Amino acid sequence: MIYVTRLDDSELAVNAELIETVEQRPDTVITLTTGRKLVVRQSVAEIIERVIAYRRQVYGERQQRWEDGQEP
Repeated sequence: MIYVTRLDDSELAVNAELIETVEQRPDTVITLTTGRKLVVRQSVAEIIERVIAYRRQVYGERQQRWEDGQEP
């Protein structure tokens, strides 16, 4: 799970495995694989950083090797 902030300043935990796309238009819109859309305060770059941190925490060294192009 990653934490994001809605435009009304409420905090929400999102299942990072369900994120399909993240768009900046002008607010950041996260689209989940379920079709649900969330408008949040964080930038696209911040969301990506949080997802990477989440995956490193969950998948550990294997995720780091994948990011470095060492695993298919």
